[in-house]
Amino acid sequence: MQRYTPENIRNIAVVGHGGSGKTMLVEHMLYTAGAADRVGSVEAGNTQSDYDPLEIRRKISLSSSVLPLEWQNTKINLIDVPGYPDFIGELHCVARAVEAFILVVDAKRDLDVGFELAWEVAEEYGLAKCIFVNKLERDSADYEGLMETLHELYGRAVVGVQLPIGHQAAFSGVLDLLRMKVYKGKDRGIEIEDVPSGYAEDALYRREKMMDAAAEGDDDLAMKYLEGEELTEEEVEHGLLVGVEHGRVVPVMLGSALSGIGVMTLLDHIVHELPSPTEAPKDAMGVSVHKSGEPSISMNNTSGPVAALCFKTTADPFVGKINFLRVFDGTIRQDDHLANVNRETDERIHNLFFPHGKTQEPATEVGAGDIFAVAKLTNTHTGDSLASTKAKVLLEPIHLPEPIYRIAITPVTKADEDKLPGALARLMDEDPTFRSFRDSTVHQEIVEGMGDIHLDSIIERLKSKFGVSVTISEARVAFRETVRSKAKAQGRHKRQTGGKGQFGDCHIEVEPLGRGEGFVFENKVVGGAIPKNFIPAIEKGIREAMEHGFVSGNPATDFKVTVVDGSYHDVDSSEMAFKTAGALAIREAFAKADAVVLEPILEVEVDVNDENVGDVVGDLNGRRGHLLGMDPISAGKSRIRATVPMANMTKYALELRSITKGRGRFRQHFAHYAELPFPDQQALVTEYAKHRSEGAEAH
Repeated sequence: MQRYTPENIRNIAVVGHGGSGKTMLVEHMLYTAGAADRVGSVEAGNTQSDYDPLEIRRKISLSSSVLPLEWQNTKINLIDVPGYPDFIGELHCVARAVEAFILVVDAKRDLDVGFELAWEVAEEYGLAKCIFVNKLERDSADYEGLMETLHELYGRAVVGVQLPIGHQAAFSGVLDLLRMKVYKGKDRGIEIEDVPSGYAEDALYRREKMMDAAAEGDDDLAMKYLEGEELTEEEVEHGLLVGVEHGRVVPVMLGSALSGIGVMTLLDHIVHELPSPTEAPKDAMGVSVHKSGEPSISMNNTSGPVAALCFKTTADPFVGKINFLRVFDGTIRQDDHLANVNRETDERIHNLFFPHGKTQEPATEVGAGDIFAVAKLTNTHTGDSLASTKAKVLLEPIHLPEPIYRIAITPVTKADEDKLPGALARLMDEDPTFRSFRDSTVHQEIVEGMGDIHLDSIIERLKSKFGVSVTISEARVAFRETVRSKAKAQGRHKRQTGGKGQFGDCHIEVEPLGRGEGFVFENKVVGGAIPKNFIPAIEKGIREAMEHGFVSGNPATDFKVTVVDGSYHDVDSSEMAFKTAGALAIREAFAKADAVVLEPILEVEVDVNDENVGDVVGDLNGRRGHLLGMDPISAGKSRIRATVPMANMTKYALELRSITKGRGRFRQHFAHYAELPFPDQQALVTEYAKHRSEGAEAH
């Protein structure tokens, strides 16, 4: 592939709801442009973008694929992005690497949640948008109904630039309102015809609407148009481009990703009406929020200092790590030394290549505006900036949503246990919305992600890519114990075994502290009743006993212990004896101090459409939630704020999806600990007592 200047590059993400036809649209675009010698099939499992065995088996995209093609002397870097909300992290990462989204949508009145989500991300990142209406050949196709919905939700910005020729099964081509020509046929076999008489009146009316939108994109064009002058085809094209760049115009293209109808005209519009790297608003690309060395970067200057962003990482058990990067400035060459600005380390660039799905094309250099991949970088991860060592530019990081769903995993065999940490680390490199950690308080390996489909795919990848088998279970809740009242207790440990004995004796006072204050230990022994060198042992015994709890088997917290008195023996006292005495004292104190179980409380924000507010609030109340407030966030949407016990939020991601048909989204973070209601507390205490009894019988 030849070297292209930034003006002749288009970086385009193909996005939309899962099953809307994104992957098949990309297949036809590659074939039409001559970048593929056949059109693959999702059903057959031979598409260029869905090449992972798990994607082939599930027949859905699970990871973004970069697939470049050449059209009209322009390089188009297509990125096929998964459509299911569980993989929203991919959408955010890709948004930092492209100038425009092509939003693929079924030709039906109602919009799917994946489309709405992609639209919101495009707005958040200031990206240009183009809509491709797919499946017009279906018996249920409703183009007019869809346009009404789009106008109702997104207003006049949505502008039709084509009309369908034929309805449903008779759909055979598109009428391009810019060129006033009909394009019939599919892929490379296109026939261009004049506008049929039956379409002429409607086409002229809609062309006028398109020209209104184009004129609004440029002040000079607007003046000319208002004075009654006819705009040329080039002027309309320019007006649409400017409008699209700044989000004032969202052109609507038509076609069929199954048959290839409308694909050639879509490629034409990408070249002429979607922005190049030089045409995208600079602030929308999040170019520079902090820098050291040179005062600025020029952006899209191939001879300037290098500034590139890693927007994707893949982990291959055989090849190793592969990083996908977008170059914002300068030119990266084979064997260059670059600085990882985030981690303050140096990287040497080996094995440059242009990705083509699962295949690769070697490269010796990559210029500003382009996308490439590099293997075996040592310390670079998704979101990191690579820059010239003398002009270290830190690009805006990728802002990813926090995980909302968690489960526990257990390795099946000892071999699986040995391989699990490394495999999880590689998967976290590959997917920044996936997290794994060992929760020592509940003694479980916890994995977190964006939903059940997301974590299911992680579990399958552990097995297929790294040979690690695990079982899954519900993540336990990290309960705590504390005391409500003050108490005094004595811990006395005395044992005589024939030789040197063991003796330790301490008197303690326990009192409650405020939530979140932890544990405080104080020594008030006077007169040498306990030598000072034994006091740390008492504290150690208390702390070790706290870790296992006293009434429910959960760690204890939020109380103060004061050692006030005790006694010792010149020969038999030891640190071990006083450690045991401390443990005995705290157990007795908890039995007297009205011990209670605490549960973690989360602060939750739920964004929902207004029609779902009542159902969501009712559901939160049923989870023992406490409503904090509700605020409007946009037309027809509200944010509900509440505190909810963590124990009742384990499957909330799945249940909110059901209540809101996938349109509700939520964030959560730890707020505080609060007393567990008495019935639930009793259940925990009874279960713990039974467990201890069974353990004692076993021994």
